[in-house]
Amino acid sequence: MHIPDGYLSPVTSAVLYAGAAPFWYAALRQVRRALHTRLVPLLSLFAAFSFVVMMFNIPLPGGTTGHATGVALATVVLGPWASVLAISVALAIQAFFFGDGGITTLGANCFNMAVAGSLAAWAVYRAAAAGSALASPRRAMAAGLAGYVAVNVAALLTAIEFGLQPMFFVDASGAPLYAPYPLRIAVPAMMLGHLTVAGFAELAVSAGVVAFLQRSDPSLLQAGAGRRELPASGGARGAGSLRPLWAALGVLMVLAPLGILAAGTAWGEWAAEDFADPAARQEIASASMGHQPPASAPSGLERLSSVWTAPWPDYAPGFVRSAGFGYLLSSVVGVGLVILVFLAFDRLARLWRGAGGTAG
Repeated sequence: MHIPDGYLSPVTSAVLYAGAAPFWYAALRQVRRALHTRLVPLLSLFAAFSFVVMMFNIPLPGGTTGHATGVALATVVLGPWASVLAISVALAIQAFFFGDGGITTLGANCFNMAVAGSLAAWAVYRAAAAGSALASPRRAMAAGLAGYVAVNVAALLTAIEFGLQPMFFVDASGAPLYAPYPLRIAVPAMMLGHLTVAGFAELAVSAGVVAFLQRSDPSLLQAGAGRRELPASGGARGAGSLRPLWAALGVLMVLAPLGILAAGTAWGEWAAEDFADPAARQEIASASMGHQPPASAPSGLERLSSVWTAPWPDYAPGFVRSAGFGYLLSSVVGVGLVILVFLAFDRLARLWRGAGGTAG
């Protein structure tokens, strides 16, 4: 679901950056009002959780892979605006440092997952959990449903963006310049795996963690209940109540190498050189309902695919021989970067308040 550089035209990418920008602005304004040291661990934790859970690739029908996103969980605990910010930070770190998603397409990926995913999760969760107590099993079920809907909304938007490219952006001969498959192929190819597998993975993650929070610290669910936009602290017992969640995140980081066991590539995330490789071409065709890809990579895709070279592409640092250890090290570095970003946000907010700014 992470759209790489080259699959969207510059025009499409610019439109989606523009579409995401107002939501980033609104999220920063909303979060800034409450951003202080006690909130940094919460924002860092759920952005880091999203970062790590997206490293766990799961096999999907057609030989492709997918992953959960953690969007609904962030929305339930932090509220929609903080979720937009947290997931956007995770996606930006993935793109810039690990090449998971493109730089030109970061606006699209944030719009699909962080913005649309968070808002869809919020709407579904509030509707499904309306009137229930914080400890009610209905809230865990509502969180699961919100996760299922959110990841499928993001997948559908991604598929539509892919499918529109060959309709509007072709060369003089009529060949696609960017993503090569039209809507009639892109939508079912993308949605089959998300509706049947990835969506249920998101459902299980969201419902499971919310059920755990109901037992360990239900005060963390107050934002999702509409009682305040963000929790005023790390739960009723302070930051110490987050220790089990940080420990669980640590376990996920240790298990991160399991994410490379799933064979195949996510649909629409093929490298430009894959279009010239016979085995990769067969995988692309199989994942696209038997429709063969172009004989060579679309020219626009090939040109833009090299616009940015990540320091640790594909979560595989060049100085580490073991793929598993490289993946583990990438998860540790990624979580560290997430924490640093939110510490920087907190520092900037303090400086802004010290300069005499207002909360509005």
